[in-house]
Amino acid sequence: MNPLTKFLFELQEISVLIWGAISGIFKKPRYFSELITQMDIIGVGSLPIVLLTGFFTGGVLVLQTFPTLQYYGIHNEAGRSVAVSLIRELGPVLSALMVSGRIGSAISAELGSMVVSQQIDAMRALGTDPVKKLVSPRVIALIVMLPLLTVAADIFGIIGGGSVASYVFDQNYDVFISSVRNGITSNDLIGGIIKPFFFGLIIGGIACHKGLTTTGGTVGVGRSTINAVVLSSIWVIIFDFFLAKAIQTILGVGVI
Repeated sequence: MNPLTKFLFELQEISVLIWGAISGIFKKPRYFSELITQMDIIGVGSLPIVLLTGFFTGGVLVLQTFPTLQYYGIHNEAGRSVAVSLIRELGPVLSALMVSGRIGSAISAELGSMVVSQQIDAMRALGTDPVKKLVSPRVIALIVMLPLLTVAADIFGIIGGGSVASYVFDQNYDVFISSVRNGITSNDLIGGIIKPFFFGLIIGGIACHKGLTTTGGTVGVGRSTINAVVLSSIWVIIFDFFLAKAIQTILGVGVI
């Protein structure tokens, strides 16, 4: 099988898996307890690393851009620059990459271990659909929690940027926050929330597919985990470009 055919075949399998996972929530039995558990693992468990990433990303943005803005006499627009950069791009993408590394690998390893230990076959023999039981809660939890994590990262990024502007460059904190409020629009906020939904689908679909198609015993589990993280990270970055272009076209979001 040539690489293009293999890619298209795998893309089809992932798409079918995602469709089955989403449509499965409307059919009985519904595994709400598993969904809540996954939301806790994905959301609460990933919160510290996402907040840390957001805070220092906002801080380094101000650290790098403030001197240039000051040179041109527009340093009072530092808050606008940081907020727009975080909300439109860096917040959604970096949050997705952090979740991909932490959660995507865990999902792939867990499902892969269940495959090689024949637990998936046992579930099918007992009449339980593995997609409804295992895939649906994880994909839905990612779709729900990743946008919330992105919002938290954006907020802490702005706080981090304001802290650096205030304590390193002696800018009044109120001036920074005022620049943030004046710089962002509702379209920026909408675009920044739309992206994580699709990123959640990508991470969940790829991680679950790689886990369920694991072969080769324990060595295969490690290989599936690596492939899940690498592929989901690459596709998040690639898909971000097309989403950004679509959002610009539909919502009319302009340049900074």
